[in-house]
Amino acid sequence: MTTVGLIRHGTTEWNLLGRMQGQLDTPLAEVGIKQAEALARRLKDESWDGIITSDLIRARQTADIIASELQIPIWAYEPRMRERSFGQIEGTTEQERIERWGDNWRQRELELGMEPDEQLLSRGLTVLEDAAVSYPGRRVLVVSHGGMIVPLLKKLTGETLSDFLKNTSLSVLQKTQIGWSPLLLNCTKHLDALE
Repeated sequence: MTTVGLIRHGTTEWNLLGRMQGQLDTPLAEVGIKQAEALARRLKDESWDGIITSDLIRARQTADIIASELQIPIWAYEPRMRERSFGQIEGTTEQERIERWGDNWRQRELELGMEPDEQLLSRGLTVLEDAAVSYPGRRVLVVSHGGMIVPLLKKLTGETLSDFLKNTSLSVLQKTQIGWSPLLLNCTKHLDALE
């Protein structure tokens, strides 16, 4: 059975500013690098075989840090694991969205170009199913984004996360004959030492 560890990338400057990144390519902030290093140290005590990562720089940097520490290969830079596209919303802060589109801007997300759930889930689920076929019985880390991971976890586990998906959080799923079984959700114990 294939095991997948879903990892949200480390914190970026835009995360700190509350600016919507979407598919815009923003690098890790210093704190994001430290988070990725802390996660890599934690994962060193586990057995992982390789990494598939979103091709956006914040995910690639997170994956590179983990791959270097664990001495495992990055198997793919995968555009299908990119963050959800947010259309016109990308690059804006909450205040800017309110100024441009009003307090109810969330009700206009699709009109403003946000990628629909069906399209997002289609690309994410395909990557996980491809990984299960390509790496049977292996343990695969997948570095992606909150806007991808949260809907994937909800779809695959039937559960809504009780907590915000934190940067460098780890969620582990195992492929079974009937689907994906959650082993760990949104775990950030590796960040305790940084706080």
